[in-house]
Amino acid sequence: MRVGIDVGGTFTDAVAIDSGTLELIAQVKVPTSHHHADGVAHGIVEALNRLLKDVGCTPDDVAFLAHGTTQATNALLEGDVAPVGLVGIGTGTASLPTKRLAGLANLELTPGKRLPLHYAHVADPGDVDGVRAAVEEVTKAGAEVLVASEPFSVDLPDGEEAVLEAARPYGLPMTAAHEITSLYGLRKRTRTAVVNAAIMPKMLATADLVDSSITAAGVQAPLMVMRCDGGVMSLAEMRRRPLLTVLSGPAAGVAGALMQERVSEGVFLETGGTSTDISVIRRGKVSVKHATILGRSSYLSALDVRTVGVGGGSMVRLSGGKVQAVGPRSAHIAGLPYACYADLDDLRDATLSTVRPLEGDPADYVVLDAAGGRFAITMTCAANALGRVPQGDFAACDPEVAVAALTPLAAALGTDVAGAATQVLDAGVRQVRQVVDTMIRDYRLDRDTAVLVGGGGGAAAVTPHLAADTGLEGRIAAHNEVISPIGVALALVREQVERIIPGATQEQILGVRGEAEAAVVAQGAAPEAVEVEVTVDPQTNTVRAVATGATELRTQDRAHRADDTERLTAAATSLKVDPTSVEVLAGTPAHTVYGTTRRRRFRKPRHPVRVLDSDGVVRLHAADAHVATTTVGEAPELLTRLITESTSYGDGGVRAPALRLLLGSRIADLSGVLDADSLLALARSELRSRAADEPVIAVLEARA
Repeated sequence: MRVGIDVGGTFTDAVAIDSGTLELIAQVKVPTSHHHADGVAHGIVEALNRLLKDVGCTPDDVAFLAHGTTQATNALLEGDVAPVGLVGIGTGTASLPTKRLAGLANLELTPGKRLPLHYAHVADPGDVDGVRAAVEEVTKAGAEVLVASEPFSVDLPDGEEAVLEAARPYGLPMTAAHEITSLYGLRKRTRTAVVNAAIMPKMLATADLVDSSITAAGVQAPLMVMRCDGGVMSLAEMRRRPLLTVLSGPAAGVAGALMQERVSEGVFLETGGTSTDISVIRRGKVSVKHATILGRSSYLSALDVRTVGVGGGSMVRLSGGKVQAVGPRSAHIAGLPYACYADLDDLRDATLSTVRPLEGDPADYVVLDAAGGRFAITMTCAANALGRVPQGDFAACDPEVAVAALTPLAAALGTDVAGAATQVLDAGVRQVRQVVDTMIRDYRLDRDTAVLVGGGGGAAAVTPHLAADTGLEGRIAAHNEVISPIGVALALVREQVERIIPGATQEQILGVRGEAEAAVVAQGAAPEAVEVEVTVDPQTNTVRAVATGATELRTQDRAHRADDTERLTAAATSLKVDPTSVEVLAGTPAHTVYGTTRRRRFRKPRHPVRVLDSDGVVRLHAADAHVATTTVGEAPELLTRLITESTSYGDGGVRAPALRLLLGSRIADLSGVLDADSLLALARSELRSRAADEPVIAVLEARA
């Protein structure tokens, strides 16, 4: 089985997933053990032991074990970091940029508390005595971890490496700026490395405790850790770059939506009690960007998540006889129970009043004063009263109680319970919709196929009403209350390699691709299961390779396989046409390609395409594509011709088509490459290790 453990601020949630069927077979919740001698490691092992007992398995049955933690995020939010010793390198005029790095000590961690940073300079990194004098200078000032930084170290790392080698006898945790990111920009690169170093001692101590505790528990599977970009990494990689765990909480939920819910195009909304984290899945991939940390941009590639202060426990605000807003205060912050989870007797003689949840808040938050005490009217109460919460959902309550909870509010609004509940949900969802509409526009999601997927315990308070409001398809994820640990359990090993290479050659692009692939294999991914997406940005000269892979090949005898009729119906639904208008264009044992023709007056017809896997899930969709079937042996010649024919020329330059190759069980996405020669080189690299008679399906989209 696969085990995923999500360490939250209050509770540690753990799930066990069947490796073959990917079905949830057990889940447990234990208090997070912040104050135990072994820290959060104790709670992780306690959750694991309870899972094994519930399932009736032994530690040997664990094929995959991963955990996600908010520890790095909390350390930065609370300013609980180690003092950093920064050794800058340079001589003459080259020393000026590095000496200015001493100003990183002005980074504000929390109001009134700045990053504890001590700077020392060395002119010659080969001068061992000079380096050691600099290290002694920063350690005497209190530094507990060391960073070496030099201009252009991404091209010539020898100086940074020499500093670390000379400093090794001091026994400090150390990192070089070029090891954290290979992108140019001395200040941003160093800032990212310094923040990484600041949380390193605490994260190393936790990693050692978790590792030893899991080993003592008898688990042989390597321990993986959730990253902030939706993948997992080895414990060794986490020790080197703990910063990758920052913001990994929201990433775990998205990984669950991606892997369990098999979302290929849509918006994932993870709703808790106080807020909703909103992120995008586009063409089967999470959307990431360089994160802002401590108020400054960084080179940390993290999930693009946008947070709205509306959740299942958000309280209603009443003014002038109208629902003016919902939140940002929640029942949890106010220390009040939800009215909809009370007993009917508790709500007897309920009267409506308004309060300030916290000192300084406006006094317009609605509460019920009733026989059983004071209760908050929340988004969850309104969703239950309006019938938006499915039966059996984590947030479901007795409908009669929900109606009773909304009745005093309805009277104050001069409407019925349904009207009052609608006003509450409208006010809350309005804030969420603004962000969702922006993200759909920013990422150019295909609204015909985009779905809204709700996760988190408060999902039913937001997602169903938002779907009705937008007209988009919406659903609540299975086991939504534990979608984060499910995402941890199902996440793939991931690595991203970025290089700035002006005029990158085919060999250099393939080199970056190979580096990313080797990195995930080194962390335990099965080589035959690794997929690599390469993007070449000609404007910034950035070559980016994102490799993902499973730590073991999952069995293919899954519980459900869609038949031909089910897949055809799913394709027609996605294409928004009658099934009789859909044609099977090509197929492999793992995928089927469907298409139709959309005729347009006075314009060329379009040929939208959908690729479905054997489970009947849309894995790829294209608005207007050409589909060709060939073999590995004949593919290079055919692809050369097709790419040449589909390459566009204009004021924006030469743009090769977006190409995807269906190979075996994989979809090789080469759409991030605009140069035709580089595109062909990458395609050949995907084909190289396969038998000449193996079928290949090419899906090409010409670019405007």
